[in-house]
Amino acid sequence: MISQSNQNETIDSISNQRRILEILAVLITGIGKFIFMDILKWKFPFIMVVILGWSIYIGYRRRKIEGLNKHWGLRTDNFKTVLFKVLPFGFVSIISFFVVGYFQATINLTWHIIPILIIYPIWGTVQQFLMIGIVAGNFQDLNNSFIKKPIIILLTAVLFAIVHFPNYWLILGTFILALFYTYIYLKERNVYVLGLFHGWLGGLFFYTVVNRDPFQEIFGKLLN
Repeated sequence: MISQSNQNETIDSISNQRRILEILAVLITGIGKFIFMDILKWKFPFIMVVILGWSIYIGYRRRKIEGLNKHWGLRTDNFKTVLFKVLPFGFVSIISFFVVGYFQATINLTWHIIPILIIYPIWGTVQQFLMIGIVAGNFQDLNNSFIKKPIIILLTAVLFAIVHFPNYWLILGTFILALFYTYIYLKERNVYVLGLFHGWLGGLFFYTVVNRDPFQEIFGKLLN
């Protein structure tokens, strides 16, 4: 009976309670960022635990509901379409980074950026899945929801910006990024393109505008 019930579960049958619990789980993950990454400086262990924990949840839920991967945006069938919509934003962002970095004298491109541009898209995809796929997606999917799309976009952007407190450049950058990304996601539902650009733009942002070295911050203790 349990197996038959699971097979009959559909995306439309997901309860508001589960959607809200998923949103709360993301918020708890965000609070964990402040505790484990910002205060305790356990960046690498925290990132690994978040990736592992949410990967297990994704694997569990995708077996329960057919088509959930695609609905969540874990898909490649519209990759090219979304890519061409995001590319102009990416080009403008990169030019802006170098302009700001030039006037701030904060451009510091070392070899450390190479592994970051390779690895960071994985973490960027996880962040996009949690903040936009789960939070924005579930707000949009709530049954009898009175929350309009512009409010969902704004709320998601504010939450994403708060997670990056207290660095004002990261708050501003992630707020703008989340406004655009959430708008794209709610139309196209693709996390992979957003995660890829999040990783590349975010990595470059650190080495041009923020004047920080995430490679050293994450892997420094492991290499020393």
